[in-house]
Amino acid sequence: MGFETIAFICVGVLVAFMLLLLLLSRYKKCPSDKIMVIYGKVGSNKDGSARSAKCIHGGAAFIVPLFQAYEFLDLTPISISVDLKNALSRQNIRIDVPSRFTVGISTEPAIMQNAAERLLGLKLNEIQELSRDIIFGQLRLIIATMDIEEINTDRDKFLEAVSRNVESELKKIGLRLINVNVTDISDESGYIEALGKEAAAKAINDAKKNVAERERDGSIGQSHANMTERIEVSKANSEAIEGENNAKMAIAMSNASLREKEAEAQRIATTAEKIQAARALEEAYAAEQQAEAARSAREKATLEADVIIGAEIEKRKIELEAEAAAEQIRRKAKGDADAIYAKMAAEAKGMEEILTRQAAGFEKIVSAAGGDANAALKLMIADKLEDLMRVQVDAIKNIKIDKVTVWDGGNAKDGKSSTANFLSGLMQSVPPLNEVFAMAGMQLPEILGKKLPDETAEDPAAEPLAEPADNTPATQPALA
Repeated sequence: MGFETIAFICVGVLVAFMLLLLLLSRYKKCPSDKIMVIYGKVGSNKDGSARSAKCIHGGAAFIVPLFQAYEFLDLTPISISVDLKNALSRQNIRIDVPSRFTVGISTEPAIMQNAAERLLGLKLNEIQELSRDIIFGQLRLIIATMDIEEINTDRDKFLEAVSRNVESELKKIGLRLINVNVTDISDESGYIEALGKEAAAKAINDAKKNVAERERDGSIGQSHANMTERIEVSKANSEAIEGENNAKMAIAMSNASLREKEAEAQRIATTAEKIQAARALEEAYAAEQQAEAARSAREKATLEADVIIGAEIEKRKIELEAEAAAEQIRRKAKGDADAIYAKMAAEAKGMEEILTRQAAGFEKIVSAAGGDANAALKLMIADKLEDLMRVQVDAIKNIKIDKVTVWDGGNAKDGKSSTANFLSGLMQSVPPLNEVFAMAGMQLPEILGKKLPDETAEDPAAEPLAEPADNTPATQPALA
């Protein structure tokens, strides 16, 4: 075996050893307090879409060189101080709720995936700020749905609502809620302090009442014991002094003195008991007055808040109505303007169409007349001649003359009687056709004839009426 072969084998063994070391170095173990996030080409989901990352808690995994990389997420709990101030409760009273939340990255598969997608690469303070914003919003939402009495007395219910709402939102970014600690709750109006004073006064009054009842029971028991003692002593003394009158008198005097002292002791005990009871009632009344004052302040604050909120709502409503009315007026004005514009455009278009068609008709008439404008005008006049004559006749057609009385003396001028002159003048009141054309700035075509300069038109219809034989006025029938 030559030197070159040995060298080649050594190089191959060295390369294989280096590859083995490389493969072993890419086999990574995940500590128990961390989550290993493998990203890159990590496979696909059930629906066929590419996976963004693969999360491993515990165990180990092989990281494919060039295709995969990895990072760790720390599972160490994160403490977040949330100093919530001026949160509005359901009673419209603002309270301060200082608290401390402990959160951490969840190890549930779905939530780990959320953490890998949203928290990987973020620093601890950035995660704290993100979580604090979510907690602030949920705390304000929960406090707005609860009364102060519920928040202050039923802490379990309050903490349960906080845990439920906050954790559901934290899971969206891959965190879970570990602990909630609400240190103290206060309000700016002193409502919670008044509730505490009311409870303390009630407890003190109950304690004083119990002490007075116990002292009363002790005094009654002592009196019963003294009475029994006196009875027994009296019996013993009566048996002992049956034959000894002197001793009986001494015992009687001693008993009288004893009764006097016992009565005095009983009076002192009764007086002390009444004094204590009076003091207890006085303190109870004072506590009740303070509680009533706090309750009145709370009701006043509630009423003021309702009035202010109602006024704001009414103001906003009026502003919205004014804006809506202005918008309606603007739309109506725009609609009217558009309608006027459309009407004028339609009228202009109709007029343009009429003039266009008239021009086309005139052009066809001129064309039919061989291009001669005068011949075309004659054709148009000939077509309208009947209508022109009808207009002249209609001028006197509807004149109603019930009766015409003519005194004709027979004096005729130019061979015409007075009656003929009357009818001829009536017909001449209608303008001649050539004068109608002249007033319009036109000349009657020659086809309709010319008017001679000295020609005097006579109305053939105006014929002289027969004169009466006796030259008396004659009554003619009414002309229609």
